[in-house]
Amino acid sequence: MTTLESPPQRSLIHHHDFRQLWAAETISQFGTQITQIALPLLAVITLSASEFEMGVLIALETLAFLVIGLPAGAWVDRWRRKRVLVVNDLARAIALGSLPLAFAFDRLTLWQLFAVALVTGISTVFFDVAYQSYLPSLVDKSQIVEGNAKLEISRAVSQVAGPGAAGLLIKILGAPLMFVFDAISFVISALFIGRIRHEEPIHDRSTRRPLKIEIGEGLSFVLRHPLLRRIVTCTGTANFFSTVSATMLVLFMVRELGLSPTQIGLIFSAGAVGGLLAAATTTRVAKAFGEGRSTVLGAGLLIPFATLTPLSALGMPMLLLIIGSFGFAYSVVLYNIVQISFRQRLCPIPLLGRMNASTRFLVWGTMPLGGLVGGGLGAWLGVLPTLWIGALGSILAFLPVFLSPLRTMRDLPIEYDAHRDAKPVEAAPDPR
Repeated sequence: MTTLESPPQRSLIHHHDFRQLWAAETISQFGTQITQIALPLLAVITLSASEFEMGVLIALETLAFLVIGLPAGAWVDRWRRKRVLVVNDLARAIALGSLPLAFAFDRLTLWQLFAVALVTGISTVFFDVAYQSYLPSLVDKSQIVEGNAKLEISRAVSQVAGPGAAGLLIKILGAPLMFVFDAISFVISALFIGRIRHEEPIHDRSTRRPLKIEIGEGLSFVLRHPLLRRIVTCTGTANFFSTVSATMLVLFMVRELGLSPTQIGLIFSAGAVGGLLAAATTTRVAKAFGEGRSTVLGAGLLIPFATLTPLSALGMPMLLLIIGSFGFAYSVVLYNIVQISFRQRLCPIPLLGRMNASTRFLVWGTMPLGGLVGGGLGAWLGVLPTLWIGALGSILAFLPVFLSPLRTMRDLPIEYDAHRDAKPVEAAPDPR
């Protein structure tokens, strides 16, 4: 008797709907990277923003993580994701397109820049949640890994090329006119998404539970677990102090060091290269040191590389900033890959979305607060002292994981078996 074997699946490159999503996400990621560099440069170079005003701008860019970070996932699950993607692409295009228009009529103000930062931040949160949730409905389950890999490549490449492209465009066109290309990128992204043929089913309203209940389950899981609490405390503290530094970073490079937009783009691109290297080597590092110790290692490596930014004021600024950006990004990606993998293995499958949303809220919600604090410290103490505070704050972020069982753990405990319908198995003892 012969056995019929199913033919091998074709690459997703041949999948019409995935190609549209991939193209849209790639273009959108490039636009996002350009926006993150161009908005602070426009504020500093064209509008002469003060230290405190830069803090407000950074806070507004990240405020959406704090305000809508928890309910965004639940809302997206209730809406048609294709529509969410198109609407938020067009919202960013309109917001960013208003900047060169206002500049042409000599009406560009910091208040408009603040509004654009808030709108683009909100739209980015919804777009990112929606596209990550849309993929499983477009492709076969066996191809989800391939699809995520391709989408991750696009994100990584955009982080490498985006800042450099932003610096070059600003040098050629000037900061205000560069936003014409930025806005067009989001329109093109929306057009690609509009070409997706897949029709999503309408969500059954009768199955909905109050957001408060669903959100509470995710928060409770994260906050009650002794290791997750330490990881969340470390990540949230690191994000707070790195945002304090980021608030002053462009001001420092432009006004204190006299760097050009092209040089600034090169520095940010070096960080993206460090992130790519970490993505390629983290598996080997985790095997060599173990997951627990690799988590502590990633958090600890932040400290020396974070100090290179304020040290660049003493000399060799380009060299120190490039090394610092490269090493800082490597440490962050190493830490993130290990601790995210741990969270995914630890959490029951039905709770994954809410666990991730709760974690994002707790660790990214500190960023707008860091922006405001960074702006206030910059206005009070000056740019360089604020950068030192941000850099030394990485020591405080390191302590929760260093002073924990993670320091001596090789393998992190698995408390749930995702292959048994997410039913709890015997829990590991509380390591406190």
